[in-house]
Amino acid sequence: MEYGLLGEKLGHSFSPQIHSQLAGYSYELVEKTPQEVEVFLKEREFQGLNVTIPYKKKVFDCCDQVSELARRIGSINTIANRGGWLYGDNTDYYGFRYMIHRLGVSVAEKKAVVLGNGGVAPAVRAALEDEGAGEIVTVSRRGENNYNNISRHYDAKILVNTTPLGMYPGNGEAAVDLGPFKQCEAVYDLIYNPLKTKLLLSAEKLGIPCMDGLSMLVAQAKKSCEIFQQISLPEEKVEEITGCLRRKVSNVCLIGMPGCGKTTVGERLAARLGKKFVDIDREIVKRMGKEIPEIFRESGETGFRKMESEVLSEVTKQTGQVVATGGGVVVTPKNCELVRQNGEVIFLKRDLRELTVAGRPVSQSRPLEQIYEERIDAYRSWSDFQVETRTVETTVREIESLLV
Repeated sequence: MEYGLLGEKLGHSFSPQIHSQLAGYSYELVEKTPQEVEVFLKEREFQGLNVTIPYKKKVFDCCDQVSELARRIGSINTIANRGGWLYGDNTDYYGFRYMIHRLGVSVAEKKAVVLGNGGVAPAVRAALEDEGAGEIVTVSRRGENNYNNISRHYDAKILVNTTPLGMYPGNGEAAVDLGPFKQCEAVYDLIYNPLKTKLLLSAEKLGIPCMDGLSMLVAQAKKSCEIFQQISLPEEKVEEITGCLRRKVSNVCLIGMPGCGKTTVGERLAARLGKKFVDIDREIVKRMGKEIPEIFRESGETGFRKMESEVLSEVTKQTGQVVATGGGVVVTPKNCELVRQNGEVIFLKRDLRELTVAGRPVSQSRPLEQIYEERIDAYRSWSDFQVETRTVETTVREIESLLV
């Protein structure tokens, strides 16, 4: 084989796509048990490997030469076969430094809290040190600094999550509540599925600059490619590939009053973007085996909203979709994080006089003007963009122009 990613259980990975775009070589996912790893490395039938948990420390003894950086960090995530000699390095360090520079918030002389003490945490600490950070505190479950006494570090200005808390399928979890960190100036979450973890959504809400781990993934892959092939690649490659990945995996969630065109626009938009289309109301009907008016009659609006949130939670965990929500999705505050976690939210606006109420229990229950006034603040605050619905084609093209 040429190149690949070595791990115990890998599942889906963006790495083959990233490396193909970087240099066009073959890149495979290589799953090995702990007993198989040493034999595989001794056979040396590869040109280069990236290494992920739980083998970043185990591969040390299999390398003939190790970079000073990898020795300092204590782990290896990149191995290059140089004429039968294995060279080990760590590119997580470069990936995280890229994140720091990309966000544009200086960490110099600032207190930083690193959440987690797993495989990537040492590289993050080394990068923070070399960027001139002040006190660097590692918070873990069992360490001297742990989640029971984290209040002593609420003065931190930089917060980095290296734990898997909040990662798919555990969306909605977070290692800490960001609220008490009153002096926080930047939040980095190394997770990239979902694109916005609960921690990052909290940072957005509080107006704190933040970044997900997708660009770090690409930046460390670029550095690995350079080590594998002993070449230099332009820095612009990182943003180019990151943007391509983000466009591919991002959801587009449509919100707005009932009858504003979310389903019609959504179906056409999904076809244009090459994404799956999901209509939340249709999913509810499919699950319940009943039409919306019947569900309202039997369970009331409270029962319907509960079902709506459950379906929305399942759907929006997935990526690469256009999702049409029900008009009342904004009635339930927790739904905001669900629609925002994996992409952009578009508020479709339409003249109330053009909205139909047929088959819409809430719209028939009281004046549309009243419903609109109750929801307009949420429609605006939840959305990244607001679009006036005109013809379907015009609306779809305008949304396309707004997306990343």
